Amino acid sequence: MRSALVIGTGLIGTSTGLALAERGVRVYLRDRDPEQARTAAAMGAGVDEEPAEPVDLALFAVPPADLAEAVLTAQRQGLARGYLDVGSVKGELHRALRAGGCDLSSYLGTHPMAGLEKSGPLAATADLFEGRPWVLTATRETDTEVLNLALELISLCRAVPVMMDADAHDRAVALVSHTPQLLSSMVAARLEDAEENAVRLCGQGIRDVTRVAASEPAMWVDILSANPGPVADVLGKLATDLDGTVRALRALDSTEPGERKSGARALEDVLRRGNTGRARVPGKHGQTPAVYETVSVLISDQPGELARIFADAGAAGVNIEDVRIEHATGQQAGHVQLMVEARAVPVLSAALRERGWALRGQ
Repeated sequence: MRSALVIGTGLIGTSTGLALAERGVRVYLRDRDPEQARTAAAMGAGVDEEPAEPVDLALFAVPPADLAEAVLTAQRQGLARGYLDVGSVKGELHRALRAGGCDLSSYLGTHPMAGLEKSGPLAATADLFEGRPWVLTATRETDTEVLNLALELISLCRAVPVMMDADAHDRAVALVSHTPQLLSSMVAARLEDAEENAVRLCGQGIRDVTRVAASEPAMWVDILSANPGPVADVLGKLATDLDGTVRALRALDSTEPGERKSGARALEDVLRRGNTGRARVPGKHGQTPAVYETVSVLISDQPGELARIFADAGAAGVNIEDVRIEHATGQQAGHVQLMVEARAVPVLSAALRERGWALRGQ
């Protein structure tokens, strides 16, 4: 791949441009908002100009509602050898393209499973896709050359290709992406009118659950409008669990011992099923999830403190598998939770104490 045209210079389009440009591809940028294209170009994602001849690859990173017409128009203009989109919904788009007379041999629907709660070119990074799954929804009609272009794109972005049927993809993202976005927003909405004293108690749990609620609403309306059925199916099953959980909690509030016991069993059931489902989420590098122990260290909110604690862990020969930071309310301090293998806990704890760190609960 020597040249590419990125149409749509938001987070995904600009990040793709940055990754391709870093690896020597001539990238052209186009956006209906000229200022956004200029911003992406200034960041190094490509050049804000039209190609003089057909490019190897045209990549569409526009809202789902605009994708079909954008692809059809580009094909009529002969802009590229191959046409890929990076929209988050595939089935309805594929049917719309077929109905519109799309040359399906030169088109391939894709979806990088990467993103941020922020949007726009200024949030883009060249390593956004590194190590992340990138779904390809190839069909029997997909030309081998176009499939190879898509695989080259994914390789240049250092992502991991995953082949899926378009409708299976839409059901999957409804479960693992679209529904979690809605649930995050619903929980965060409960905070809108909450008492200030309650909000001040927010800890890491509520921060984790509501992180993606900061996403752009208009963007998510576009995404959900393109995949309403599968998302509604998942929410329907969640509603059944939610109704049962409400009844269980009401039963726990009863004066009848039998009802309280029944409520406790129902709550335990949903919590256990949650344990089982959580255990299926892939772990580090997509491997079987591992159970790590946590070493919690008190840390001040000062420059260089995180670097120092990581350096001390490295000097002790301990690999940090994961890390979380829990900020203290009203103080310039917090706790860093270092996740390590169980056998590394005593080694790391002793080494950190020796270097003057204060450990919590150990």
